[in-house]
Amino acid sequence: MAAELYPAHIQHMQHLAREALARENLDGLVIHSGQSKRMFLDDNHYPFHVNPQFKAWCPVTDNPNCWLVIDGVNKPKLIFYRPDDFWHKVPPAPQDFWTAEFDIILLTQANAVEKHLPFDKARYAYIGEYIEVAKALGFEHVNPDRALHYMHYHRAYKTEYELTCMRAANRIAIGAHKAAELAFLAGKSEFDINLDYLAAARQGDNQVPYNNIIALNEHSSILHYTVLETQAPTESLSFLIDAGASVNGYASDITRTYTTSTGVFADMIKGVDALTVELAGKLTPQKSYIETHLQAHTGIAILLEEFGIVNLPAQDIVAQGITKTFFPHGIGHMLGLQVHDVAGHVHDDRGTPHPAPAEHPFLRCTRDIEANHVYTIEPGLYFIDSLLAKLKATPQSQYVNWDVVAQLKPFGGIRIEDNVIVHATKNENMTREGGLN
Repeated sequence: MAAELYPAHIQHMQHLAREALARENLDGLVIHSGQSKRMFLDDNHYPFHVNPQFKAWCPVTDNPNCWLVIDGVNKPKLIFYRPDDFWHKVPPAPQDFWTAEFDIILLTQANAVEKHLPFDKARYAYIGEYIEVAKALGFEHVNPDRALHYMHYHRAYKTEYELTCMRAANRIAIGAHKAAELAFLAGKSEFDINLDYLAAARQGDNQVPYNNIIALNEHSSILHYTVLETQAPTESLSFLIDAGASVNGYASDITRTYTTSTGVFADMIKGVDALTVELAGKLTPQKSYIETHLQAHTGIAILLEEFGIVNLPAQDIVAQGITKTFFPHGIGHMLGLQVHDVAGHVHDDRGTPHPAPAEHPFLRCTRDIEANHVYTIEPGLYFIDSLLAKLKATPQSQYVNWDVVAQLKPFGGIRIEDNVIVHATKNENMTREGGLN
């Protein structure tokens, strides 16, 4: 399916390139996949992560020192690095579904690339991280703002090829999430649950799109917990997993929370789960994503009231700012080539800033929702020591049932996250439709 859709994707990318080049009065773009970075005082290298602008065109995600030469009209040129090397595995010459869309040149020495680049670079722009390399090669234009703003903004509109890749990434992650749930129920450690997840996904730590969050008990209250304890706790009360998968450079990003309890915390998980489904269904074209975030705070306030955590009506819990203690992050973000995809905080394709509201500084997207956008929806309800301590020092402390908080703190917290495609007349919840409830 992806192979059939890929030529149309390249045509779309060519159209974007023509407009980006016109805005800068340039003839072409030279996009660098990146370089391998050596560790300080060592002869080993950090894991390689490809330039997202490179993999937007070409699904080569694991090979440094590759280059694309693009003018928006002619067939793109791919300079593919294939060294003469007996220390490392040399990638095979490309023969995959996408190769017919490129003129491919094999590069045996990384520092010999210049002879394959345009001779006169005055009207070509370098796109990539390695500014010193661009300057050494003679590029005057490096990551030009108007071109990048345009390309970043339009990355939010996914082609059918991209959506197919993201559905596949969801399917892989869903199977791995189910394996992780079984590992939790078997009483395994965070480390071993992560191994089961990766084994089910058939992707390693450097292939999944971000470091998996595998958190047991109170660790679930640490939003970006990545420690992975090797010993299982005496009792596994709760399990929060935030983990995805990659397909052709596109990411999935899914979170679930489980418990062995049959009490209040289990009912709270159901409440947050229902809120996730409700909010995902409300993503509507021409509506601000900020509005979805505010609706999430109302939903969390209803749960805080319902479970006797805060002794106020839900509207007053929001008005008093109490929800921000229990739900301190944004409702989600754009998803695609990057887990937190670019251009979430702009008004338009000129890059006009649209920052997060001052009262919700951690919201990662402020754009209006449009068809072919892909978002995560991830409400949470946590018991975070530092935030609870700050709340306790305010007048709002009087409304909090601290005995209930103390009972729930050992469970850590809850987050449920789905990946949603917005279509013109419906929403497609890839995570639910893929079989993860």
